Amino acid sequence: MESPIRQVVTGHDKKGNAVFVSDNTFETVAIPSGDAAMTTIWTTATVPADLNDETDGRERDAGTTLKGGSVIRIVDMLPGASSPMHRTNSIDYGIIISGTIELELDNNIFKTLAAGDIIVQRGTIHKWRNPSAETICRIVFVLTEAKPFELNGTALQEYMEH
Repeated sequence: MESPIRQVVTGHDKKGNAVFVSDNTFETVAIPSGDAAMTTIWTTATVPADLNDETDGRERDAGTTLKGGSVIRIVDMLPGASSPMHRTNSIDYGIIISGTIELELDNNIFKTLAAGDIIVQRGTIHKWRNPSAETICRIVFVLTEAKPFELNGTALQEYMEH
């Protein structure tokens, strides 16, 4: 896997002074399919976030997205691996940290993204594929719940290919 992820969290003391609340290092963890490894760095229960909520954001139970909240996670896509086609009712900001990744949309069109590129994913059906035979692609994803896209007055539902 790629290098460990360092997470530093700030907050306030009882006098309102800025403080460092935690400084931790995490590894990504392989998902059951074995095609990627990931770790959730932080979540918020609401958007806008409640800065008075002292819950450790890593401890919230978040699926791909968190209804009403936000999620930041790191994904290490293994060489040659791909995700299933899927759609979430969220706006996702993907920042490519290392490697390259292909983004495929449901109408069979592709874009290749490399380190430093950013994708704004707006609830479309898509999949990710690492075209490299040797290099892991690390992506930071920030996901925030969104109202579903409507086509002719009908909301498009979340989708996960099986």
